[in-house]
Amino acid sequence: MTRLTSLLLVASLTLFSAAAQAFDHSHAAWNTLLKQHVVVNAAGNASAVRYAALKKDRAPLKAYLDAVSAVTPADYASWPKPQQLAFLINAYNAYTVELILTRYPDLDSIKDLGSLFSSPWKQTFFTLLGQEESLDGIEHGRIRAAGAFDDPRIHAAVVCASIGCPMLRNEAFVAERLDTQLEDGMRRFLSDRSRNRFDAASNTLYVSKIFDWYADDFARGHRGFDSLQATFAHYAEALADTPEAAKKLRASAPKIEHLDYDWRLNDAR
Repeated sequence: MTRLTSLLLVASLTLFSAAAQAFDHSHAAWNTLLKQHVVVNAAGNASAVRYAALKKDRAPLKAYLDAVSAVTPADYASWPKPQQLAFLINAYNAYTVELILTRYPDLDSIKDLGSLFSSPWKQTFFTLLGQEESLDGIEHGRIRAAGAFDDPRIHAAVVCASIGCPMLRNEAFVAERLDTQLEDGMRRFLSDRSRNRFDAASNTLYVSKIFDWYADDFARGHRGFDSLQATFAHYAEALADTPEAAKKLRASAPKIEHLDYDWRLNDAR
């Protein structure tokens, strides 16, 4: 190796390390894309994505994802927990959008990117924190890992590009407002009557399959969530249509029915 080559290698490594250390925790690039391409409904509790527009202007998304991938494990470990969690949620959502764009517009659902033997969530199509990673790896291996963050509200934050999912926010998650954003996301999700609702007449809660798939996450005592019943009581005003119905929900143990999950693409066509 020549001296010039050595100097260039050292310079490249220095720049790479500096880029990772200088990661923008405001997630400004991702935030701009969300502002431009996420359409929130009038009620403020559901959204769709302008994938066609994103497909035509994909470079900013790729640049943001390159910055995400450049973060080293050591840099990540040095961040406080709120910065880590905001980073992982944004990474999950941005890589999900990128996965959709690899096939768009020739798909009706994220499930079209998988097969009987291959889940789209298990595909390792990017690098994160120094290793080949999948969407499942971010959500289950990092965010939901025992002792990592222990916050079930993340289920209203990580979005699987489907109508049945909680809404993709039109802003990035950031550490200084993370708790407020997670709480707001839960309330918005539970206030969407196509996905969650309380029928006071029959004392029945019709809720998303998310609360079936991840019931244990809401029963472990994290963040004060020690049961599904307590969770629904806490968010009674979001689930019920009247103060009287909310009072009944908090005081009773309603029957729980899980609604069919709508896997159609959350496309703003």
